Amino acid sequence: GIVLGALFQSLSTFMQVLIDPNEFFLVQYKMFASFNNVQVKLIWWALGIIGITMILYLPMIKYLDVLSLGRDQSVNLGISYRKVVMITLIVVSILTAVSTALIGPITFLGLLVANLSYEIFKTYRHSVLLIGTVLVSIIALAFGQMLVERVFSFSTTLSVIINFIGGLYFIYLLLRGSK
Repeated sequence: GIVLGALFQSLSTFMQVLIDPNEFFLVQYKMFASFNNVQVKLIWWALGIIGITMILYLPMIKYLDVLSLGRDQSVNLGISYRKVVMITLIVVSILTAVSTALIGPITFLGLLVANLSYEIFKTYRHSVLLIGTVLVSIIALAFGQMLVERVFSFSTTLSVIINFIGGLYFIYLLLRGSK
């Protein structure tokens, strides 16, 4: 996420130098995450893909708690470590692709909501953490969109708000980890 965010930011800066400011605003509006330019017909496709993916993945969630013990312990407990990790990575890739296709890339969202969920729910059970992370994500995105609409009067994008808050939280995590 951080690498893609840096790539898009670099492309944005490069285009800002080359094109007219009015055209740049239009390009920025299309490139960065926003709930304001979601294509409604894609929502049904996205819901279908997310629903099918989650229904197929639900039986695997019970293995995530064992995977968190580490590779050796997972294998000793009879888990096909490589298979579960590959399936999990494929599911994460599909869900990330769907969300990025709908609203665009948001660099620090995953880092922000995953760590906040660990701090809020204080459990190792992934069934609780996954639901909690979804709820924290919804709250974070709704709060960010509210700031874009009410505080900044659409003068910035959702990704800027989430990246700012996520960047501050990342610095907090680094400082907390160094103590």
